[in-house]
Amino acid sequence: MGKQRKTRKIVERKFAKMKKLISLSDSRIKPADRVEPKKKKIDPHELKIREAPQASSALFFQYNTQLGPPYHVLVDTNFINFSIKNKLDIVQSMMDCLYAKCIPYITDCVLAELEKLGRKYRVALRIIKDPRFERITCLHKGTYADDCIVQRVTQHKCYIVATNDKDLKRRIRKIPGVPIMYVAEHKYTIERMPDAYGAPKGAI
Repeated sequence: MGKQRKTRKIVERKFAKMKKLISLSDSRIKPADRVEPKKKKIDPHELKIREAPQASSALFFQYNTQLGPPYHVLVDTNFINFSIKNKLDIVQSMMDCLYAKCIPYITDCVLAELEKLGRKYRVALRIIKDPRFERITCLHKGTYADDCIVQRVTQHKCYIVATNDKDLKRRIRKIPGVPIMYVAEHKYTIERMPDAYGAPKGAI
């Protein structure tokens, strides 16, 4: 009997210790008996830590120091189609717009998008296979060109984006220091370019 009592007492002590471990604000305790957790007091003198995205070293405020001749122009799918409709030579019209040498760049996604569009856009495919056009290989999955262009322009600030897509323009305007080239009034126009000559009023 003595042994049983001893073991019972030991079990009771262990159980009492376990009881102490449960917090009074624990969800297992009945709501009536539960204690609300104490809120941390906000110290007005404490330094607030803010995480801001790192600005590109290419930018001097909004001015992009990496832009300069020869200009590197990332070409979108619909920009090529608009150029064909307006009977514009892409490389020559870019040079007429910027008064300097321009190198048009085509990503794998833009090429894939044109190939998907079929025989109707075979003229556009023939144009971008010109040796003056530089090819950029894409490492991502899928063939959605807009996301690829936005990502590339965010990482490397040396490009001008050539597009007539309103949604893509809106997305690029949020990225500082990236000019946009588009087709307007049968010629190429540049927007957000420092000292842009060909840009219409209110575009910069």
